[in-house]
Amino acid sequence: MVGIKDLGVGIGWRSEIDLTVERLPGVDFVEVVAENLHIGHLPESVTLLLERGVPVLPHAVSLSLGGADPVDLHRVEHLGAVAEAVGAPMVSDHVCFVRAGGLDSGHLMPVPRTRDALDVLVANVELAQANLPVPLALENVAALLEWPDGELSEGQFLAELVERTDCWLLVDVANLYANARNIGTDPERFLDEIPLERLAYVHVAGGEQHGDIYHDTHAHAVLPEVLEVLDELCSRVAPPGVLLERDDNYPSDTEIASELAAIRAVVDKHRG
Repeated sequence: MVGIKDLGVGIGWRSEIDLTVERLPGVDFVEVVAENLHIGHLPESVTLLLERGVPVLPHAVSLSLGGADPVDLHRVEHLGAVAEAVGAPMVSDHVCFVRAGGLDSGHLMPVPRTRDALDVLVANVELAQANLPVPLALENVAALLEWPDGELSEGQFLAELVERTDCWLLVDVANLYANARNIGTDPERFLDEIPLERLAYVHVAGGEQHGDIYHDTHAHAVLPEVLEVLDELCSRVAPPGVLLERDDNYPSDTEIASELAAIRAVVDKHRG
């Protein structure tokens, strides 16, 4: 894919760590939450990164493409406008829904893995694609439950989604780990079933165990077990990019640099 090959290792840009991101060595690309940017008034830090030639990829959290409600084209158009403002070769969102019946969940809700739900998702993705100026990648989410009467595994569901829409995949290995812990899914089976040739890039994030539940918090250190899932992915395919997400409880520059170095070490291990 033009513009996405060899992204390298990146970090999610957040206003709370804007200076950190600017001065960290080895940040090859960044991702921004599209809903937090205003066209015509990009943050100075994002503009600086663009001037340095750092790729900036918009990541959305509100399209709700897995929902039964009509797609909000204003949200899609904003995502496209952000992509054009930062010269991004791709945008992304999630395989989820966040709204239903006029209510907002405040959380990325998993989609039932039925063929009816897949039909709805496909139609919504195609509508979004038709209104975006660049390709769309979709991310697997962390789930605390599985809807009943599922007809497909998550890998099969995403494979059919890709086949029918020609979208790209953003694989979050932290979410794969969380789902393995919480609902007993198998990350290796997931990786076996998805079309890895459609991999856009990868997310890595930290979390924390609370009782019997592992929470994908994006506010704690990346666990070695999450890096093991990344290692398994890298043994199968060279990911175009791997990005660290951190959304709260921000550590020191040194700690962030150490996590980026650990990610890079896993990626480099599989490069000949």
